[in-house]
Amino acid sequence: MGDYSKALEFYEKSLKIREKALPSNHPDLARSYNNIGGVYNNMGDYSKALEFYEKSHKILEKALPSNHPNLATSYTCIASVYDDMGDYSKALEFYEKAHQIYEKALPPNHPSLATSYNNIGLVYSHMGDYSKALEFYEKAHKIYEKALPPNHPSIATSYNNIGL
Repeated sequence: MGDYSKALEFYEKSLKIREKALPSNHPDLARSYNNIGGVYNNMGDYSKALEFYEKSHKILEKALPSNHPNLATSYTCIASVYDDMGDYSKALEFYEKAHQIYEKALPPNHPSLATSYNNIGLVYSHMGDYSKALEFYEKAHKIYEKALPPNHPSIATSYNNIGL
């Protein structure tokens, strides 16, 4: 709804309860930090978004195995902030970290792996390296074609990305 102050109010209430009730390395605490980071990212307050996303990520690093998909999701959140800021080299660095985890943790035709390829392609597109972007969009498309029904919206988005 775009009511970011209200969202923050409720996420901060959740965080306060979780901070009291849970150990400092509990994944639910990381989820609270991540949710708050998402609100700040949507508000365009990128330094605050990174602060909360990094807090979340530090907890997940302690609580989860190094190849856990939630760590990849965390890297993706951090990457998206850098992408929004126009710091494409940092965005690529974090999207690639996420991708490495997905490659280890997921089967080769998993849709999340395709989404990861799309994210990397998007950054290359933002950088103006369209041939590199196309390479990653095509990798994503091949996975989507194998993993999803032919009328799935992600396949439409994939065609759109290739067309761009």
